[in-house]
Amino acid sequence: MSTTNPKIDPGPHSNLEKDPSEWTTGDDPMTDAQGSYLKTLSEQAHKPEQFADDLSKAEASERIDALRQELGLGS
Repeated sequence: MSTTNPKIDPGPHSNLEKDPSEWTTGDDPMTDAQGSYLKTLSEQAHKPEQFADDLSKAEASERIDALRQELGLGS
């Protein structure tokens, strides 16, 4: 019996963390959840220009990641 739990310790071929530029749906409009979170983060970072209504999922994800890092919220 295997002791590996792919939910906790994904293998080397995992796609759990994929670069947004490689997403097949990356060009789709950002989700409502992404928009809400990005709006909140952009306000907290005093960078309202980081939010835009017409971002793609990939663009929103990249901006969210950058703002989280800037705000010291981890990865």
